[in-house]
Amino acid sequence: MSYSQKQSAVAFGQAVIGPPGSGKTTYCLGMQEFLSAIGRKVAVVNLDPANEGIPYQCAVDISELITLADVMENLKLGPNGGLIYCMEYLEANLDWLQEKLAQFKGHYFLFDCPGQVELCTHHSSLRNIFAQLAKWNFRLAAVHLVDSHYCTDPGKFISILCTSLSTMLHVELPHINVLSKMDLIEQYGKLAFNLDYYTEVLDLSYLVDHLATDPFFKNYQHLNKKLVEVIEDYSLVSFVPLNVQDKESMQRVMQAVDKANGYCFGDAEHRSLQALMSAAVGADFHFTSYPFFIVFPFPAARLSLIYASQEIIIWGNLHAHNYIAVLRVSLHYH
Repeated sequence: MSYSQKQSAVAFGQAVIGPPGSGKTTYCLGMQEFLSAIGRKVAVVNLDPANEGIPYQCAVDISELITLADVMENLKLGPNGGLIYCMEYLEANLDWLQEKLAQFKGHYFLFDCPGQVELCTHHSSLRNIFAQLAKWNFRLAAVHLVDSHYCTDPGKFISILCTSLSTMLHVELPHINVLSKMDLIEQYGKLAFNLDYYTEVLDLSYLVDHLATDPFFKNYQHLNKKLVEVIEDYSLVSFVPLNVQDKESMQRVMQAVDKANGYCFGDAEHRSLQALMSAAVGADFHFTSYPFFIVFPFPAARLSLIYASQEIIIWGNLHAHNYIAVLRVSLHYH
């Protein structure tokens, strides 16, 4: 019996990818704790055969099937070749993964993936694994973590933009790019531009001009211009900033992911998230998924907005009840 037959409901989740050291495992731990606090049943799946000392509660661990250390010792492969072999081995033994996942019906899944860049930009095994998960009725969004220290160097930032774009095109999943470790960004040095410039990936010609002032990069100015043109022509890359220690920051990432993979909140989770965020930021904090529809039995004039940046609000009267249709807005009422 296939997994999709065993589990009638669609399973939602995140495929957490990104370069080594970008904070994927820490993100999985933080997101597991955050989602559990608001009522989601979370299963974390470790797909990294080199991941040792896992800090989170692991539902499925690839080390039960294969480990990088064993591959390197027995096949005399290096770390990169060993990781590729492990992913190819997992792809060839997806029945093992299928049986493991079938034990967690009704859970929200976090897939902690290997950090080798080639697996997400060139090699096909990880993409094929995601494609098979889709056939098993999984609806995943790729969460691509990038260390925020790349923002402090224009050359590195251009390179990570190219990597992010290549990953988005190769993985073939709904995609969220995340600038991780935002709590440490001030330690990396002063940014040349404000944070919005990096998260929204605004006019990149300023980055090229900034690089031109460096004698080392002056000879590569034409190359940098062409790379920037490719990034801007696709116009796909943007970032969500993340401080995994901050609940509001985690909430924003969760919102973006839920929109990308189509997850919808249930009533119990909605109330749990309201309580959690109220405790974190103060009284009367009301979080809302989007888009959503609320019917109020009292005059809409009694509502007051506490946050309405870049949001759309539509109000009117329906069957003698005031209603408000809201896109990405937080409300409280008196």
